[in-house]
Amino acid sequence: MPKTRLLVILGLAAVISSQAMAQLPAKRPAIANQSLSTQDRTLVDQASAYLEALGQAKGRFVQTDPRGSQTRGDLYLQRPGKMRFEYDPPQGLLVVSDGYNVSVADSRLKTFEKYPLGATPLALLLARHVSLDKGVVIDQVSRSADGFAITAHDGRKQAEGHIRLVFSNAPLTLRSWTVTDAQGQSTRIDITELRTISGLSARLFELKDPRILPPTHR
Repeated sequence: MPKTRLLVILGLAAVISSQAMAQLPAKRPAIANQSLSTQDRTLVDQASAYLEALGQAKGRFVQTDPRGSQTRGDLYLQRPGKMRFEYDPPQGLLVVSDGYNVSVADSRLKTFEKYPLGATPLALLLARHVSLDKGVVIDQVSRSADGFAITAHDGRKQAEGHIRLVFSNAPLTLRSWTVTDAQGQSTRIDITELRTISGLSARLFELKDPRILPPTHR
């Protein structure tokens, strides 16, 4: 898989998983976030409670890459461990976490890649018990007329960029997120129709290598 394409895919995963950073007040690293005001911490707490409620959720996303190209698709979430990004045709791209591995299938390039969930940023959001004692830093909480934004980075990897999560008010909803890498290149995800649901099919979170044919029986 070309490196640039892989970075876009993992960038999407990273920015989704960074939602867990908003839960920082539940277990605040001693090295970070001491400058947040009481009002800032209140907004972070509100974001935390909202994200924790997304046990099962579904929505639409629009991904804008650093060149301005846009792709769209459906996203599904089931904590713990499971997430699915299903890109609209003709992209032919599918990203699935089954609770153990994150698999990336590209039908156009005829490629299939698999990564341990624990080695990807998705593990932060999808863990049964989210661990926030790994140096996560909230850099800024900013407000707008209809919501607020949380900007954060991993305190251990400051050179690797940052993530900005945007929430709307009334009702509180995750509206978009942007990941910016060390070179200043940003990938943005805008979400619409995100809602909590129930009864998601287990098959949504299963992805096998399509190049491996099942055994034949004679």
